[in-house]
Amino acid sequence: PYATMLLSDFGAEVVKVERPEGDDARGWGPPFLDGESLWFAYVNRNKKSVVLDLNGEDGRAALRRLIATADVFVTNQPPAVQKKLGLDHETVRAIREDIVFTSITGFGLDGERANLTCYDLIAEGYSGIMDLTGEAGGPAQKVGAPAADMLAGQDAAMATIAALYDRARSGKGRLIDVSLVESMTRFLSCRIVAYLGSGEVPTRSGGTDSVIAIYQTFETADEPLTLGLGNDAIWKRFWDAVGDPDYAARPEFSSNAQRRLHRATIVERIQAILKTRSREHWLALFARTRVPAGPINGVDAVAADAALQKRGLFYALEDGGRLVPQVGLGIRIDGDPGTARSAPPGLGQHSAELLL
Repeated sequence: PYATMLLSDFGAEVVKVERPEGDDARGWGPPFLDGESLWFAYVNRNKKSVVLDLNGEDGRAALRRLIATADVFVTNQPPAVQKKLGLDHETVRAIREDIVFTSITGFGLDGERANLTCYDLIAEGYSGIMDLTGEAGGPAQKVGAPAADMLAGQDAAMATIAALYDRARSGKGRLIDVSLVESMTRFLSCRIVAYLGSGEVPTRSGGTDSVIAIYQTFETADEPLTLGLGNDAIWKRFWDAVGDPDYAARPEFSSNAQRRLHRATIVERIQAILKTRSREHWLALFARTRVPAGPINGVDAVAADAALQKRGLFYALEDGGRLVPQVGLGIRIDGDPGTARSAPPGLGQHSAELLL
């Protein structure tokens, strides 16, 4: 649903086809808004909903009529189910030859895993991201959001837009094959290419970075902060800011590679300094001196962030007297952050409009 949400935010008319009992995601929760999943309300804004029973010929015939009028067909069913329902690429293309067919599955349309059931969690496990997430020596952990779902959705939306652009030139439809596992694995490219080139298997390192010597969280006198000393100039500015320029100039710290060799000593020194003052003090100082640092926000603090609110990232849709909370795309085009045009649809809300 995230791929089609992105397409709808960019102006596409999206028709969501649901079975008679509705999409499972309508019941995902709590939390709920008036009995409806808030996650469903987010990823299904702008869309229209029709109900079809694809187990019967009447439902399949109605869907074929919809496909004949569509520019894009998006499915997240594994290939065996696509074939069973008559919704595979070959069948859909026979209905409309120039259609852009976008398939989002766990493992792709071919290969020995193609028909395995897959969720975000499963994809994260396959991708390697869980093995690298968590404290050193601790258990593997899931990322704190449905990263594979959202990355694959973003990939699918981007590829769909590219295919539509190409079709305007060539007149040809395209088959787009996106898998959760591959999208999530690509997210780890920096670690994978390092392994392929060096043979060194990366391991969990908590809040530190495997390449940059000082790139982690630190305690202050009250609340923790993040600090990234990503190059030699920032390294120098940090020590100038905290009043110890001589430490920055020590020859054993002359490069990031050298600093990695002495990371434990440096971290201990920085931690001792930052513990002497509040996070607010340090963030104000680092902002003035151009040292990359920031807070570690909870979701409540993020939602209350005045800078994000001012840029229009958070808003609410009015829907029959209720307000449906939304998070925008974080993309501005000519200064416009863009907002949804309509609230998520009720089950089958547009069946009469689109099917009769």
